[in-house]
Amino acid sequence: MKKSLEIIMDIGEQMMISGAEISRVEESIQHLGRAFGAKRTDAFIITSNMEVSLHDENDASYTQTRRVLNIGTDIEKLHRLNDLIRKICAKNISEEEIKARIEEIKCGTVYSFSVIMLAYGLISGAFALFFGGGVIESVCSFIIGIILSLIVKATERASLNKIFAKFFCSFAATLLAFFCLKLGIVSSVDHIIIGNIMLLIPGVGLTVAIRDLFAGDNLSGALRSIEVVLFAIAIAGGYFLSAGIMGGIAI
Repeated sequence: MKKSLEIIMDIGEQMMISGAEISRVEESIQHLGRAFGAKRTDAFIITSNMEVSLHDENDASYTQTRRVLNIGTDIEKLHRLNDLIRKICAKNISEEEIKARIEEIKCGTVYSFSVIMLAYGLISGAFALFFGGGVIESVCSFIIGIILSLIVKATERASLNKIFAKFFCSFAATLLAFFCLKLGIVSSVDHIIIGNIMLLIPGVGLTVAIRDLFAGDNLSGALRSIEVVLFAIAIAGGYFLSAGIMGGIAI
């Protein structure tokens, strides 16, 4: 049962890191507990902590608590974890295979960083056009988006606080947009800034927070909501500081 609990904690942790809502994680843990033969499974989960207890047929209980950090969004990883859970519940996979699959999912990358860079550029350029910018503004936004992906990667490697990382990325993106204005490449930075700030807005986090609240996980929903608000304040703060330094508020 101890080995089963360790597997359950590993899967639950990876689900949380991938951005799964609390109700989904708890439901998955319940299914896994039954699949491993537990008489009863108790799970208490919030955004940064997991506590799971398994009770066997002899009324012995096994409990493990785990701190969960670096929560993000990875839908592909979440899909693979769900597929693994279904195989475990169907008892179509051995314990050794389960551990190997967990490590594969944990360490696997779906897209190369070059593809991620291109996606950043295309998304920011498309948003610049969507909000009324011209071709030049879109091209500038595309280039800044690629640079922004490098900055985001650097903040992740430096393990910066997420709130400060949002602030710094917003500051850098706005500063680069104003440099385009100072160089005479564009006549307005509004659409360039909007296009790049859209990359930083925690839309998925807000969606998950609302889903947690509707699912009755009020504590986790409130914590996620507060986190989203702090991210938004950090993004706005980075913009206003950069715009103030460069001598103008664009938006």
